Amino acid sequence: MKVLVTGASGQLGRALIATAPADLAIEPTDVAELDITDTAAVHVHVSATRPQLIINAAAYTAVDKAESDEATAYRINSEAVGNLAQAAGAVGARLVHVSTDFVFDGRQGSPYAPDSVPNPLSAYGRTKLAGEQAAGDAALIVRTAWVYSAQGSNFVRTMLRLMAERDQLRVVADQIGTPTFATGLAEVIWALAAQGASGIYHHTDSGTASWYDFAVAIQEEALACGRLTRAVPIEPIATTDYPTPAVRPAYSVLDKRATSALVGIAPHWRVQLRRMLEELRG
Repeated sequence: MKVLVTGASGQLGRALIATAPADLAIEPTDVAELDITDTAAVHVHVSATRPQLIINAAAYTAVDKAESDEATAYRINSEAVGNLAQAAGAVGARLVHVSTDFVFDGRQGSPYAPDSVPNPLSAYGRTKLAGEQAAGDAALIVRTAWVYSAQGSNFVRTMLRLMAERDQLRVVADQIGTPTFATGLAEVIWALAAQGASGIYHHTDSGTASWYDFAVAIQEEALACGRLTRAVPIEPIATTDYPTPAVRPAYSVLDKRATSALVGIAPHWRVQLRRMLEELRG
């Protein structure tokens, strides 16, 4: 089966390519090969290559920048998804689209199910919700959160750098969610696609954490494996102590029971953090 993967140079795109089943023919694309905001180009490319599956791992993920550039975020996170959905339909391909916990407002106080009512607080969240709608009812939509990998720009790599450079850190402690290792997310996407799943599914690693909890664990695990050579104090702070242009959900834990029933229970986020640090060591 031929699979078109967009956003192939991003951290999830790389993970999808690295974990792809051996019997699939993967066609990786990024903006240099295919601008998914260009309707005509998408239709020409998909018509010429005729994939049976399209996985859209491309996204505008600059959450704070989207507050002042929502039009660009909308083109990438929504209009481009519509382009892919239409092109997929024209050749009989299935579409897998990756979305986010930011479609929720975080006020529920308990894990969000796939059918929970979205209420995004930010431009990023609004454009990602519009992308879900543009993907259509036939698509598989996988919502996730707090994604990181051994490559690219993400919270784990930023923390490791700051812990090596600074004598103290301050990290927000009142935003609760779940870290997600990109490799594990990619494996789940392939598993869901192999089962022909459609509709909305949630996936993160197991467990919950604040950003402060996550930072403390990063330091502890990095010290244990020799990635860091010293510990620095980490101060928990409130969201109000670290204002940002975008409002973030205070509690965005996702209910993954439907996903677990199909593909098994995900490892705990701390286990996956160790896995990522081992990749960095390698």
